[in-house]
Amino acid sequence: MRHFPAGFLWGTATSAYQIEGAHDTGGKGRSIWDTFAHTPGKIYADQTGDVACDHYHRYRDDVALMADLGLNAYRFSVSWPRVLPSGNGASNAAGLDFYHRLVDALLDHGIRPFVTLYHWDLPQALEDRGGWGRRDAATAFGDYAALMGRTLGDRVKDWITLNEPLAIAAGGYIFGILAPGTIDPQLAFQVSHHLNLAHGEAVRALRAVVPDARVGITHVSMPVYPASDSEADRLAARRFDGFTNRWYWDPTLAGSYPADVLERLGALAPKMEPGDLERICAPIDFLGHNSYSRTVVKDDPTSVLTGVTQLPPSGPTTDMGWEVYPEHLYDALTRITRDYDAPDIYITENGAAYPDEVTDGAVHDPQRTDYLRAHLGAAHRAIQDGVKLRGYFCWSLLDNFEWAFGYSKRFGLVYVDFATQRRIVKDSGRFFSEVARRNGLDF
Repeated sequence: MRHFPAGFLWGTATSAYQIEGAHDTGGKGRSIWDTFAHTPGKIYADQTGDVACDHYHRYRDDVALMADLGLNAYRFSVSWPRVLPSGNGASNAAGLDFYHRLVDALLDHGIRPFVTLYHWDLPQALEDRGGWGRRDAATAFGDYAALMGRTLGDRVKDWITLNEPLAIAAGGYIFGILAPGTIDPQLAFQVSHHLNLAHGEAVRALRAVVPDARVGITHVSMPVYPASDSEADRLAARRFDGFTNRWYWDPTLAGSYPADVLERLGALAPKMEPGDLERICAPIDFLGHNSYSRTVVKDDPTSVLTGVTQLPPSGPTTDMGWEVYPEHLYDALTRITRDYDAPDIYITENGAAYPDEVTDGAVHDPQRTDYLRAHLGAAHRAIQDGVKLRGYFCWSLLDNFEWAFGYSKRFGLVYVDFATQRRIVKDSGRFFSEVARRNGLDF
């Protein structure tokens, strides 16, 4: 048995748009994902998150399910337009009440809430005024953070400002595959800077209204490996790492943008104002780390921005086409600890999608169980080698609306029949439950 440290947190993670449903219930405003999902051709089979897992109405059952699995933490996000339909200004009492009730239910079951303020569902009203492309979105985000701190801060002490700025900027503004579906690289890098400013505003706002708050941010890592030992490929890996990792980690953890990336961006570099970097790098208490796979690159001078080509996976893949390579998790955790003298770290997402099916009322998913066992082993080894890892949140509690893939990809420890909303704990969920109860891994 490989035991994890005393007090280690075992939880699952979700996001509001992916599970809540109730898209127009209780005074909720429209989000950019409501708009994007209702745009024909953007989502697999034109599916939407209008109902999703109906968690808004079924949260009590879902919390009880977490408790039955023996989990002691839960990371969820607040829907910004549910509590501030216009993005700022007057709050929505019904929306705030939902999160009051959710937090109370978690605490009643001994489950520690981790609240993510932004998991990609910007109020459409703010988008109509320029969205993340405007600096004042950061001010609005700070005001929203203060509202949620005043609302839940007597019971919630663990706060995550943003989820995956890389995905927001790249998916939403370079490739256009995530809301708002824009393709404008220059805007993307400006958005990334405004997201950093928003993070800084939220940290200060939460500390002002929740004096004992523990505040962090969640970044996704994509460890980059060179295709060969050649100098050209090693330099290519360094360049790609700059765009996918260091561009997002450095402002938060080091108070600067990487000079090599700024130089390569040239005219695409974001416009900044004096004092911005100091505002961005407000001290945090922990780093949330999302990690799924790796990328392998080779030098490619024809690629204008990064100068690399990504190679296809060389090993087994999940249903998302992502390579199963557990070593990436160990490498990322130890690298962040070494290079940034990182504070406490939580794995805020890690998991795998597979094409699950119900057989005789059960879901047998040995591939996901193997994936979890291998990645938890990598996490345990990182702890042994000095990483201050304090908890692991599996993505995800439930099968859900998987963004542009709709309901075609299943990440949950719990199977959801979306037609009936029936929940079935998968074999991998029972495996994860046993690990959590024993605070250890038997392998």
